[in-house]
Amino acid sequence: MSARPAWIWQQPDWPVLGYDPQATAVDLSLALRWTGIVEGKAAAIGLQDSLPLVLDAYAEEALATARMEGQALPPDAVRSSVLRHLGLSQQGPVDRHADGLVAVLADATQAPGEPLTEDRLCRWQAALFPTGLSGLQRIAVGRYRDHADPMQIVSGMPGRETVHYEAPPSRDVRRHMGAFLDWFAATNPAASPIGNPDNAAPRETTDGISRAAIAHLWFESIHPFEDGNGRLGRAVVDLAMAQYLHSGHGTSLRLVSLSTQWMRHRTAYYDALNEAQRGTGDVTGWVSWFAQQWTQACQTASKVMDQAVLKQRFWQTHASSVLQPRQRKVLQRLLDDGDGGFLGGLNADKYMKMTKVSKATATRDLALMVAAGQLRSQGKGRAVRYLVNVPEWLHGAERTQARRSG
Repeated sequence: MSARPAWIWQQPDWPVLGYDPQATAVDLSLALRWTGIVEGKAAAIGLQDSLPLVLDAYAEEALATARMEGQALPPDAVRSSVLRHLGLSQQGPVDRHADGLVAVLADATQAPGEPLTEDRLCRWQAALFPTGLSGLQRIAVGRYRDHADPMQIVSGMPGRETVHYEAPPSRDVRRHMGAFLDWFAATNPAASPIGNPDNAAPRETTDGISRAAIAHLWFESIHPFEDGNGRLGRAVVDLAMAQYLHSGHGTSLRLVSLSTQWMRHRTAYYDALNEAQRGTGDVTGWVSWFAQQWTQACQTASKVMDQAVLKQRFWQTHASSVLQPRQRKVLQRLLDDGDGGFLGGLNADKYMKMTKVSKATATRDLALMVAAGQLRSQGKGRAVRYLVNVPEWLHGAERTQARRSG
């Protein structure tokens, strides 16, 4: 070992990971505030109407956490797997890798009361590799790594590799993981003392978001498995946040996809993680960065819920309208594409292609929907376009006005 420790686990105070509460206060406060906003909006929408959002968030989380590792899962199989694990449908395509990953995410989110143990983590890792292979290579599945070679994260061509990180030797993994799992249990906000509370060790207190940040960094720094550590480390975040939400609000509903946020900023994620893993154990910068990412993920979820409310309100407004299935299909497509999302707007020709009807039927359908207030028209003659009539949506009018003003 060098005189100057290269990695966080070589520091003399490891595994003590601390941060400056004052330096992180603004970021953590904002993250906690946005967590509350998302939970409040979910409660206002209601469980039944939130379900499509939950399905989308589950699917996005699975696809994004896999893409982080260069794994492309079939979206249809991921969505059908989510439906199966939530007990909503047994139909749809099946992919063993998608099923395994969704099972891990579902277990992390839906069972916050179950302790995180070596056995649970090993079952998660085994689910990710149902064939016992990572690509064409056989790996240790369902157990901590035990190979003698260093566990390194490298990039570059053979012979010119760059070592971004080196984890503790395999022989020390069980000891490091024992300390991590003890800490995770001791800081669980959802747990309550059992047995003899007078003799119980005092429970550590850490706010839910900084706890999730530290848990992810700690787990990734140990890198306990031969493969799958990134996906499992993000599942640990899911479990930590589910425990926090469950303890404070009685719910562990998944509506926020942090992996999707990280996938958008993948380079920044790896840079922040690598910087912390090369640090001294003061993880102030990592906790702040994590909190900022959680805030942005919550803001994205909040916007999605706002759009869901507007779509819900649209259908409530037109509940008494008599609509043909083809008309309902087109309206739903316009709503799903969002404010200005249907490129170029809807016209009679596009309506004909979407519904396979004649020009006369398309013209009549569109006129009826304009008269009923479901659509509004813009332009004249061949340039007429039809926009779904959601009052809050500008459909690009603001951008057009800005260009004219400029």
